[in-house]
Amino acid sequence: MILNNAQTASGKSISIKIENGVIKDVSDTNIDGGVDVGSKLILPGLVDLHTHLREPGKEDAETVETGSRAATIGGYTAISAMANTNPVADTAGVVEQVYRLGKSAGLCEVKPIGAVTKGLNGQQLAELGAMADSIAQVRVFSDDGKCVSDPLLMRRALEYVKTFNGVIAQHAQDPKLTVNAQMNEGSVSARIGLVGWPAVAEEAIIARDILLADHVGSRLHICHVTTAGGVALIKWAKERGIQVTAEVTPHHLLLTDELVENYDPIYKVNPPLRTEKDVWALREALASGIIDIVATDHAPHPSEDKDCEWQAAAFGMVGLETSLSVVVKAMIETKLMDWQLLVEAMSIKPAQIAGYDQQGRGIEKGAPANFILVDPGAKWQVRRDRLNSKSKNTPFEGMELPALITDVYFNGVQTVNNGALTGNRAGE
Repeated sequence: MILNNAQTASGKSISIKIENGVIKDVSDTNIDGGVDVGSKLILPGLVDLHTHLREPGKEDAETVETGSRAATIGGYTAISAMANTNPVADTAGVVEQVYRLGKSAGLCEVKPIGAVTKGLNGQQLAELGAMADSIAQVRVFSDDGKCVSDPLLMRRALEYVKTFNGVIAQHAQDPKLTVNAQMNEGSVSARIGLVGWPAVAEEAIIARDILLADHVGSRLHICHVTTAGGVALIKWAKERGIQVTAEVTPHHLLLTDELVENYDPIYKVNPPLRTEKDVWALREALASGIIDIVATDHAPHPSEDKDCEWQAAAFGMVGLETSLSVVVKAMIETKLMDWQLLVEAMSIKPAQIAGYDQQGRGIEKGAPANFILVDPGAKWQVRRDRLNSKSKNTPFEGMELPALITDVYFNGVQTVNNGALTGNRAGE
């Protein structure tokens, strides 16, 4: 397969030849017999370090296959399945089940994330070594959805994963400071009477865990940072050479707590939407590299868990299919980032943090043929009834977004063509 006249993130026109799932040649001129892609952007496949696929146990919300389909449409060639399933992914057996389901779906790489503690209960370490040694080769561990709030247990986890260069991904939320919390603590929560979720509940855990990671010399990753204070703490840690990385979600780059005023549960998310000041701090931190990556925190829920009164509604939003376009709107259209920086934040750095050696390699000779084609000038409208995710809880319903992903290649196989799934599998 030969593709001609593609534009790299740096603006260079190239042609590529693919054989046996690998990029065999990259040329500055057209290659005979190739297909002209019409100057679309060619980017490495996106990599998500924070995806909730719900299987096993919550297949009414999502399955590994439906989540893979949504990810593929969204330009992802690798996603990371969080551990808060039922049963919890806290043993080699469960992570291997998720790994095999991803292989069977065959649309993208599905990398299981193991739980830090048994049952996500925060009382005893899970089988970290067994999960690392399993066929899934887990290297990222998280109790996401819950915080590892016990400092001694968090220290032990950081020490344990250091032996195989693993990383603990922390959901930074002090449970004592967020009892019954519903939204960001601030003027909006005070006005509408919802229990506030203070920024310090996030920042206190970030500060503690930075110090713990420094003390034991281990790797810490902060999930879904949402506050300006959290950004300042991460900046402080990086200036001192502490091994900390951080992520921000697309929705926290674009949406604010003002949207909660009408009590629409579609905007109920953990951690909560914050203020405009926080949004701009997050954008600037991502642009400068203080925040390393974008991660979706794709959190599907069946309609009955969101189409209800605010207090009873589940926390979470789907995001795999809209993430690239939302980041373009928040970061490129505001001129805070260019396409090359976006590629680093959504492909190269996530793969490096998690050690996904077949991903985030760039468009280069010898690299696995995991890439996407994007029409940067196209606009499209989000319609929840057209989402490929099994759940439809998107906060972007009806919004017109920039940048259309038209083609996706996974291991050299075209899985998306003209924006639609082809039905192909990587092994076919």
